Amino acid sequence: MSNAGVFQENLALARAKAGKDCLVVDLRAVEYLDTAGLTALFMYAAGIEVIASPLIAPVLTISGLAELVTVHGLDGDPERA
Repeated sequence: MSNAGVFQENLALARAKAGKDCLVVDLRAVEYLDTAGLTALFMYAAGIEVIASPLIAPVLTISGLAELVTVHGLDGDPERA
């Protein structure tokens, strides 16, 4: 929660730079993702793909985000697309 605002701002900037291309959000180093972080991801769901760490893959599934965006790493292997 303490850095969700910065995360959201950087997502907005990166999404704008990506233009029509899909933005890949690499979360392999993330160990904890709260609702503020999820909210930021949901805001940009239309134009992102996510690479998940094994720790947050279940959160992305339970939250429903995995139904809206392509999430790599749901099988426990974040390198696998």
